[in-house]
Amino acid sequence: MGPAQLSYSNSLWLTFAPVADKTAAYFHVSMDTINWLSLVYLLISIPFGLVATWILDTVGLKCAVILSAWLNMVGSVIRTFSVISFLSLGSLTYTYLFIGQCLCALAQPLVIFAPTKLAALWFPDHQRATANMISSMSNPLGILLANLLSPTLVSEEKDIPLMLGLYAIPAVTACILATVGVHDKVPPTPPSASATHSTSQPFFKGLKMLLRNKPYVILMVCFGAGIGMFTCFSALLEQILCVRGYSNFFAGLNGALFTVFGLLGAFLLGLYVDKTRKFIESTKVCFCLTALASIAFAVMSQFRNQAVPLALISSLFGFFGFSIYPVAMELAVECSYPVGEGTSTGLIFVSSQIQGVILMLLLQALTVQISAAPFSTCDIEEGGALDWTVSTLVMAGACSVVACFYVIFFHTDYKRLRAEASNAASINKIGTEATAPEFVRTYPASSSEESGAAHC
Repeated sequence: MGPAQLSYSNSLWLTFAPVADKTAAYFHVSMDTINWLSLVYLLISIPFGLVATWILDTVGLKCAVILSAWLNMVGSVIRTFSVISFLSLGSLTYTYLFIGQCLCALAQPLVIFAPTKLAALWFPDHQRATANMISSMSNPLGILLANLLSPTLVSEEKDIPLMLGLYAIPAVTACILATVGVHDKVPPTPPSASATHSTSQPFFKGLKMLLRNKPYVILMVCFGAGIGMFTCFSALLEQILCVRGYSNFFAGLNGALFTVFGLLGAFLLGLYVDKTRKFIESTKVCFCLTALASIAFAVMSQFRNQAVPLALISSLFGFFGFSIYPVAMELAVECSYPVGEGTSTGLIFVSSQIQGVILMLLLQALTVQISAAPFSTCDIEEGGALDWTVSTLVMAGACSVVACFYVIFFHTDYKRLRAEASNAASINKIGTEATAPEFVRTYPASSSEESGAAHC
């Protein structure tokens, strides 16, 4: 419950994306400056991601959950300070907002890396993919909240303070729940054979093992690229659509559909993989379908009055794309066992943040300013609205290349499942050998044996 609640509140990074134009107008800054409120999450997660993996695999899950809760809470409160009028911050309002956003960004790696650790320590092997799905998909629930709540609350610039105040409530609630409710690092009885060896490899030795593991490196690059693209899609969706005449509410609705159908896809695929163990086949099929959806979005987003097709495409994009998320996390642990779950998950997210930063900067650089945009609903800054045609096509092309590379080159054994099967077989063998002599000793002797013994 703790990691799920924290993941839900950890979506603070997407607060401003659905209302980026009005946020820029309120703080009197450019759209590029507002985009840095999302970009800072990626930048901070690159160095702090390694620290977060060390905390999870060395200090423990309990410490990571509580620390991330406090960082989120303090950061969200500082963000609220930036819009309190009686503080008279003047030109420092955006500075306070950015500092609060940075503190929230420090919490993100601790939360996002936790689901595989939680699943490995607290759940048996036949429930791990589902447990991972429930915990890790709580973060998209927060994204859903942002996509629905931000456009609903902010119809004008003056509504920004109300929005920030309401977003602080989940962070404060999660901090209280985590501080009071999280007591144990591990359950009294390990749920699986691998749970007792979850952190068997030292941190730096585990890093070396991962970087020499070819299947893991391929997964790290491909899945990291996928997360980076989803981050860019969520952060830039409103800016991509408003220039074609779509409202902030419609952009938020697309983001919500993207998330809701993503949760549905993750739930269904998690159940399927728990029963069939087809990690590789499932992720390859979903990667290909995600690439097709990204191409469809890149094309349809260039036209006006295409609300229904865009909503359908966003739903499919989320359904196939998000469903990969929990399964790929479990697959990362399977192909890297016995390296700690926090390390194997964390390195993928560090990769995703690096690729996300590069992609977001590239997509912004590829935009073209257009002075005449009669249908635009953007709050246009000086110089005109931004056309994202080339940027969306580049993102779709990158998604297609990554999907092809993953399908062709990724192959691995399920090392953790194989180790658990081997351990179970050894335990059964030892149990059989131990009970056999006991059976002989307690079996009653025949009457002839007793008489023979008496003569002796």
